[in-house]
Amino acid sequence: MNVTVKQHGNIVGCELEAAVIGTWAMDFVHDQLATGKKLRVLTVVDTFSRYVPVLDPRHSYRGEDVVQTLERVCQKAGYPKTIRVDQGTEFVSRDLDLRAYSKGVTLDFSRPGKPTDNAFIEAFNGRFRAECLNQHWFLTLADAREKMEDWRRYYNEERPHGAIGNKVPISLVNSGGATSPPP
Repeated sequence: MNVTVKQHGNIVGCELEAAVIGTWAMDFVHDQLATGKKLRVLTVVDTFSRYVPVLDPRHSYRGEDVVQTLERVCQKAGYPKTIRVDQGTEFVSRDLDLRAYSKGVTLDFSRPGKPTDNAFIEAFNGRFRAECLNQHWFLTLADAREKMEDWRRYYNEERPHGAIGNKVPISLVNSGGATSPPP
């Protein structure tokens, strides 16, 4: 089943497998530790279910780091058909392009200077900043990972989303309502 993912309201009756692994949106959010050291957080959102398979903070990111994170996540969740990304150097890297091609994943690049082309991830990043990043001081990278993982689980398992009928994302991914798989 090929799902066109452009929603403006509640989602009704789509097959889970095709929708969950249909399209992911991916971007970076910047923050810092309490010491002032920079953080870059790779954010990934499934555009159908709003499920967040990973939030991965690091001090720096290269294309090969993005590939490593995606491989870890996709081994558990499966590979999406498409990943929407911007024109950032990590996303236009040869490493990511080769890995995506070898796994049958299409990279859908937004137009330069047009963040609205990837509105799902931009909206998510705003919520992530307001509900997590602005609410915590991160003392170390390990502390940031722990707090972000706690928030990711809350977002996926407890926080209802109006766009999916006030359900939690995990309910669309896993009809049994089990906890999120580890990132």
